[in-house]
Amino acid sequence: MTLKTLVIIPAFNESAAIEETVREVRGVCVHGFAIDVLVVDDGSGDDTARRAQALGVRVVRLPFNVGIGAAVQTGYRYAVAHGYDIAVQVDGDGQHDALYLKDVIMPVADGRVDMCIGSRFLTETEGFRSSALRRFGIRFFSFLIRLLTGLTIKDTTSGFRACGRRLMRVFAFYYPHDYPEPEAIVVARRLGCSVVEVPVVMRSRATGASSIAFLKPLYYMLKVSGAILLHTLKHRKVYES
Repeated sequence: MTLKTLVIIPAFNESAAIEETVREVRGVCVHGFAIDVLVVDDGSGDDTARRAQALGVRVVRLPFNVGIGAAVQTGYRYAVAHGYDIAVQVDGDGQHDALYLKDVIMPVADGRVDMCIGSRFLTETEGFRSSALRRFGIRFFSFLIRLLTGLTIKDTTSGFRACGRRLMRVFAFYYPHDYPEPEAIVVARRLGCSVVEVPVVMRSRATGASSIAFLKPLYYMLKVSGAILLHTLKHRKVYES
């Protein structure tokens, strides 16, 4: 059986990197999977959408910048509406190496887990492992998630992840908006879903700058920590329609 798989690429002003990102994903052939690409242009002010469309992939253009969470949720809604079996998130900035797509997809495709996260920290690699300050934040979120859920995830902010149908439906209905990656892990665990990591190698951004810069890491940690704590108080029905 061929599994319909959608690679969701959220992109905001990524005109310099989007073409190579799309080409890499389309160049990967995984036996038993029909892989489609959806670029969600998050209100870019450059020609990100035009460059992606020129490559023949589906592009959804949001009318203005709504943030990474809403852009990814748009992708999940598309995946559910079009009957996909698996959805994979891949950043539009060139950090995620498409050669690891199969590694991220297979645990979900085999029915072993509901979510699989590509992790920079499971093995020692020469790939990009983020700044020292952001690594501290990642370790902090790992500690907090383990404390609240019992689950150990080392790369809590990785946006390279795959989900099966159950979480696709959940995330189409409810997905954290600001800096959603750690929160989405907690939502999955609140619903009793299984989450694992697999080792991947990541690269530094091809172009542009991260949205978490200067004093933003502190704000990011406080905001996401508060949101994670709130998730422990919510009833699980909040996440499912």
